[in-house]
Amino acid sequence: MKRIAFFPGTFDPFTRGHEDIALRGAELFDEIIIGIGHNTKKKRFFPAEAMKTLIEEHFKDNPQIKVILYQDLTAKVAKELGATVLLRGLRNTTDFEYENSIAQANRHINGLDTVFIYTSPEFSHLSSSIIRELHKFGHTVDEFVPFSLEVPK
Repeated sequence: MKRIAFFPGTFDPFTRGHEDIALRGAELFDEIIIGIGHNTKKKRFFPAEAMKTLIEEHFKDNPQIKVILYQDLTAKVAKELGATVLLRGLRNTTDFEYENSIAQANRHINGLDTVFIYTSPEFSHLSSSIIRELHKFGHTVDEFVPFSLEVPK
C-alpha cells in the first residue's frame, strides 16, 4: 500500500521550515501532497494560485512531492486523496499545543493520525507571519524562503 502523507497549511508564504518538513517527510512516505488550504479566518497576502505554482516549480525534480489547492475540511480532503496520515511541522511547544487539538479532532472525524516532525533548529525561528511582515515593508526575505517571492501580477 502506498504511504501518502497530506501536508496541509496556508503556506502564505511557503518557508524554508515548510520545505524542511516536506523533504524530511519524503524520506518517510512514498508521496507528500502539500495542500494549500483556504482558512476562513485569514486573509491571504500572497495569492494561493501563485504560491502553488512557486512550490510546484521548486519541487519539479521531486515527483514524490505534489501540490494542490483545497477549500474543504482537511481530514475529508486527505481521505479523498488516499492519504494515510496528516503531516505537520512543529517549531516549539506553542505549536504542539495548537496542533495537538487539531490532530485529535482529525483523528475523531476521519480516523487519520497526524505525524509531527520537529522543524530543524536552523528554521525553528521562522514563521510565515514574520516573513509576510518583513516582505510587506520591503525587507529581503530570500534567506527565509526557498524561492523568490516576487509573485507575477
